Amino acid sequence: MNFKTVINNFITSLKSPPPGEAARHAKRAYGKRFSFSQTVFIATIVFLFLPLFILVLYSFNASKGMNWTGFSFTWYEELFLHSRDLWRAFWHSIVIAVSSAGTATVIGTLGAIGVNWYRFRLRNYVQTISFLPMILPEIIIGVSLLVFFEGIRLKLGLATIFIAHTTFNLPFVFLMVMARLDEFDFSIIEAARDLGANEGQTLLKVTVPVCMPGIVSGFLTAVTISLEDFVITYFVTGPGSSTLPIYIYSAIRFGVSPVINALSVVMICGTVALTFLLRNFLKYIAAK
Repeated sequence: MNFKTVINNFITSLKSPPPGEAARHAKRAYGKRFSFSQTVFIATIVFLFLPLFILVLYSFNASKGMNWTGFSFTWYEELFLHSRDLWRAFWHSIVIAVSSAGTATVIGTLGAIGVNWYRFRLRNYVQTISFLPMILPEIIIGVSLLVFFEGIRLKLGLATIFIAHTTFNLPFVFLMVMARLDEFDFSIIEAARDLGANEGQTLLKVTVPVCMPGIVSGFLTAVTISLEDFVITYFVTGPGSSTLPIYIYSAIRFGVSPVINALSVVMICGTVALTFLLRNFLKYIAAK
């Protein structure tokens, strides 16, 4: 090997290797930092979160109007010390949301397991009819439930709201548990049966723990839907049983009160805190 060959090999070794496929994709993505899809994504995020920022800002406004007159905690003091009716409606919403979501979770989970496990004549009919509350407009569901309650002479109140919320929460839980069961390894059931477990033990110690991520997701979804529902609740509520959306609707007819802004900020902070607390829990049960 002559001196010229040695020099050429040395210079070649100093050169950077040709970029691979990943590097080319990264370079192409870097060159398109302001692509149309990213622009739409940023615009959507701004559209969603800018109203929340304005709401938080004006909850600290000293005046009731939209003109900024100074920073103040007046409306938070009004919220926590002088808003008994508002808190009553808030706790009505919490109780209805948790109880109806819990009931819908139990019924929806058992229904999904039954439809997935067993083969019976009306199986397809049950599977189809269970999705109707998700497809039908809420105003139709609200009117039909009102007619039904009037037909059976059931007085409108918290009980009718609970029944209505349980009804339209069911399909969401059913769907999420069914999605989890579609990935279910039925060899686990066979192993449990071979080890002597009966049907009840298999359900409680094998099937339910495996479906737990879907069950918890369905419960949380049902709670969220129940808390924000207005249309159906409007038709089935009675005197003294207003939920938070109904109370806010009645209040804003006379102008938007900053007390509602303050309550919204409190609910946003609570939702963020619960999300962070539940995220690790959901990851834990999903890993199991």
